Amino acid sequence: MTARLDHARPYAVALFRIVTGLLFASHGAASLFGVLGGAHGGGTVAAGTWPGWYAAAIQLIAGGLILLGLGTRAAAFVASGSMAYAYFTVHQPDALWPLQNGGEASAMFCWSFLLLVFTGPGAFAVDRLFTSRTSASASTSASTSPGRRDETRPETVTA
Repeated sequence: MTARLDHARPYAVALFRIVTGLLFASHGAASLFGVLGGAHGGGTVAAGTWPGWYAAAIQLIAGGLILLGLGTRAAAFVASGSMAYAYFTVHQPDALWPLQNGGEASAMFCWSFLLLVFTGPGAFAVDRLFTSRTSASASTSASTSPGRRDETRPETVTA
């Protein structure tokens, strides 16, 4: 059973990344463009206002990158930090516990994105397209480089 679950791990992480990125990007789109009910029950956040507009931009951009699996670790790091900032500046002054101060979403997003920083994007990530091409071209160029020793054949020693 454990082996099967371990085999499915990259796909479970990918599904987690996709859903979390979509939800986060939806928050940003709602705040910036007024879609999906808008910001705080309707409307948009005024452009350039601190911190709401910048938070919404981070939500939309980082959420989209995480959804696609493009620069996942860096985007998740920024997203996690923005949610920690939101929790401690907006919610935590009202009460200590997230259930009391309405900061459950901020806390969950913060820890979810921090998890993605350490796990990576999982399967089905755009990052994987670039790393597979880069590693394939690097191994091809390394094996064809002049003066490069072939690691598969032992060297002959001449006296």
